[in-house]
Amino acid sequence: MILVTEQSSHIHFENTNRWGTRQLVTMALLCAASALLMFLQIPIIPGVTFLSYDPSLVPAMVAGLMFGPGSGVAVGVVAIAIRALTTGEWVGALMNVVATVSFILPAAWAARRTSSPAGTVAGLAAGCALATLASIAANLTIGVWFWYGSPDAIVPLILPAILPFNIVKTVLNAVLSVVVFRAVRPLVDASRGR
Repeated sequence: MILVTEQSSHIHFENTNRWGTRQLVTMALLCAASALLMFLQIPIIPGVTFLSYDPSLVPAMVAGLMFGPGSGVAVGVVAIAIRALTTGEWVGALMNVVATVSFILPAAWAARRTSSPAGTVAGLAAGCALATLASIAANLTIGVWFWYGSPDAIVPLILPAILPFNIVKTVLNAVLSVVVFRAVRPLVDASRGR
């Protein structure tokens, strides 16, 4: 027992948390913006009312580009949870989580790993492709299990509606994310002392 006490007196912990008040405030603001933007629903494909665009992934992607993939996913998932709690749309929320994670993770990871514009663009392109494929898979699995009842109800809509909708949605989110990130990056760099 004395040996354990002597060893534990030599253990020192260092706080490696690099998050300051500004980063936490920024994350909270991005969460709020993402949650509010989720209620803006813009139809893109005529005649397919269940597919509507909202720019809520833009703040989530900006968080991912600024603070890393985990932060971006956290902002996106918190916004989805807020919308699900207020609307009761849990199936759509689950499908949205699949698309959000698939979009943000590759882009934010590539941006963090390469720290170059080319790497960010490559990551965003990968995120667009992966999110589009994940959205189709979510419709064929989660959507069929909880909404459609049979793949026959959704398969005819994949090529004329779901595929183009998700391509437009992800590309638009990627472009808007880059525009917003470039606008706020000088503020972030100044707060970090760069």
